[in-house]
Amino acid sequence: MLLLNPALFFIVVSLFLGTLESRLTLDYYAKTCPKFSQIIQDTITNKQIASPTTAGATIRLFLHDCLPNGCDASVLVSSTSFNKAERDNEINLSLPGDGFDTIVRAKTALELACPNTVSCADILAVATRDLVTMAGGPYYPVYLGRRDGRVSRSSDVDGNLPKPTMPMSQIIEIFEKRGFSVEEMVALSGAHTIGFSHCNQISNDLYNYSKSSNYDPQYNPRFAQGLQKACTDYEKNPTLSVFNDIMTPNKFDNVYFQNLPKGLGVLKSDRGLFGDPRTKPFVETFAADETKFFKAFASAMQKLSLVGIKTGRKGEIRRRCDQIN
Repeated sequence: MLLLNPALFFIVVSLFLGTLESRLTLDYYAKTCPKFSQIIQDTITNKQIASPTTAGATIRLFLHDCLPNGCDASVLVSSTSFNKAERDNEINLSLPGDGFDTIVRAKTALELACPNTVSCADILAVATRDLVTMAGGPYYPVYLGRRDGRVSRSSDVDGNLPKPTMPMSQIIEIFEKRGFSVEEMVALSGAHTIGFSHCNQISNDLYNYSKSSNYDPQYNPRFAQGLQKACTDYEKNPTLSVFNDIMTPNKFDNVYFQNLPKGLGVLKSDRGLFGDPRTKPFVETFAADETKFFKAFASAMQKLSLVGIKTGRKGEIRRRCDQIN
């Protein structure tokens, strides 16, 4: 699954967007905000060094933004007394603060350098790509010119984001309705090679699985026991978490896929990838060949970055990422 040639990709994007004013380009801010790339790079570098979980947090934030209503930074908007926003939907309450903080820092710096010019949606898309690369993952082109959405409703999230407890058929369906193949879905799941999951997301798999066994038998027994110890106080401390990839938790690589056949998948959805005949072949391919995983992941992320985008008059440039103008 090869990356599209940049020139060909631009033609596809242009045809997709239609009008001239809505066209996305790689150098969208070249004249209006020439330090755009450098400011984001400086911001994410400082943040990732200070908090190594930033990369995983930002990738997850990006996915949770794009799948429900498109990549329009609507997940960044705060709720008001009149509206419950996406970020306060139950599935988004576990989104790590490092992701939000990264975008706020970049937006603040960009507003000082070039006011009312760069959208929060573009910042999130580029920060995600740069953090993937910084963590050792593949580079892929990000086309720019998105506008920020003017709507953020919690109700729009329901049924549009995968939950760890969902059966694999339902997870596949969520991605399919956004135009992603099973292979692309598995590749995107590889983002779990970095980042962490909260213990309360796996408590039923660890402590209350069945009468015959405390934990899900798909777990490696020693791994399950280790997770049980790490998560012992999850009821008292809801912030308790464990790395998604215990072998190389801060490095973007294919070890996540190598872990799954060994019973080292943290979430039920992780273990399900190796247990389902539709997804298992791709797990095995990506586990055996990191280059194939990187190509598939980069291509799928590039595609994800164009889902449901707002351009031209269909959106706005927010002054603050957490508030609609």
